[in-house]
Amino acid sequence: MKKVYMENLGCSKNQVDAETLIKLLEDDQFIHTQEVGEADLIMVNTCGFIESARQQSIESFFALHEANPDAKIILSGCMAQRYAKELQEELGEASAIFGNRDLSKINEVVRQVFAGDRVVTIPSYPPMENEVYERNDLLSFPGSAYLKISEGCNHWCSYCAIPLIRGGLRSKPMDVIITEAKALIERGIKEINLIAQDLAAYGTDGADGQSKFMQLLEALVALEGDFSIRLLYIHPDAFPVELIQFIATHKKVLPYFDIPFQHADQRVLQSMGRTGTKESYLALIEAIRKAVPEAVVRSTILLGYPGEDDAAFAEVLDFLSKAKLDWVGSFTYSREEGTKAYKLRGEREHKKANKIAQMYQAQLQALQAPITHANLQRFVGKEFEVLIEELVEGEDLAIGRMYAQAPEVDGLTVVVGRSLKPGRKVLCGIRSVNGLDLEAIPVQGAVHG
Repeated sequence: MKKVYMENLGCSKNQVDAETLIKLLEDDQFIHTQEVGEADLIMVNTCGFIESARQQSIESFFALHEANPDAKIILSGCMAQRYAKELQEELGEASAIFGNRDLSKINEVVRQVFAGDRVVTIPSYPPMENEVYERNDLLSFPGSAYLKISEGCNHWCSYCAIPLIRGGLRSKPMDVIITEAKALIERGIKEINLIAQDLAAYGTDGADGQSKFMQLLEALVALEGDFSIRLLYIHPDAFPVELIQFIATHKKVLPYFDIPFQHADQRVLQSMGRTGTKESYLALIEAIRKAVPEAVVRSTILLGYPGEDDAAFAEVLDFLSKAKLDWVGSFTYSREEGTKAYKLRGEREHKKANKIAQMYQAQLQALQAPITHANLQRFVGKEFEVLIEELVEGEDLAIGRMYAQAPEVDGLTVVVGRSLKPGRKVLCGIRSVNGLDLEAIPVQGAVHG
């Protein structure tokens, strides 16, 4: 039996693909190893969303190849899907280039590679009934998992290459999602993170064009077991208002709203292909907090988009000052060939604008950090369940997350205590805020779930 090492890069949707690839290879008598030096096969599941992500993918490829030059090495994922021809020509070290639309082809590709062939395979999506979804080894911390409900996107925001890479919206059958959720619950997963490019768009690729997202949520919360559901990524211009009351009523769905507003200036939003306004976004946030007082709202802001100037950025700062969001991530515009925004300015202008965007980003972070810090104070002195993720070696400390903290992107909760087990929930009292993290202690006699 051969061993495979998986290096996953990029978003959580890519991670689900990596987990599926591992299962397919395990079914073909590979063993998944965490040690690159002992691998017979290295897979680099690349990200192709923006330029910096592609650069990281290439750097990881060469670092892993150098660490184990005798292993076969395959580039898979979004970058492989979009730039297969270029990678074939420029990365002679790659044993294969493999796209991300029909993961079931991986075993055939690997067999060809070990037969001595150099392979480039960019398959189309298979018929829905032939899709593969099974996973065994999860790459998340213990206790949580991602559950992808759809592929691709139909929004076609002018700056975004996702539809070019993943294609149009392709919703997973509801019965398949429910089966996956049941399997995760049965294996002890406490937090199921629903992911898609836009959760609320689920089902709109069907015959009637109507969203089936609320119907899916109804089915998920009806499942038995000790678990919670976190919703990640809902487009603000298609936000289902009935979701607010649903979350207020159904406690299995965490009161965590991840809504990528991206900007606040009217002219910039329109150029991005967005129909919302600063005022409509503020109204949505207010409606959420009114119906769900414990709500946590997270967003992302895109800086450096063509046409953004000081006045437009001032609108962003005004929006953040009024919205007082709990968490805000930001990234600078990447000029992606094939997108609608690509021709709005040339490369020289783009590089100049990117430097300004980085200064804007520093100003944004300086504004937002104290807002987040102040918002976190409302948890101090209260008790919340914390999902323990890892222990701090040599210390009576553990790292975990409570409902206000999504995996990988938000702050963490440091728990002071002994006998804590990763993958379990423990009721904790929050005693302080440290930067953007919380500090907590287990409640005496708390039952570890």
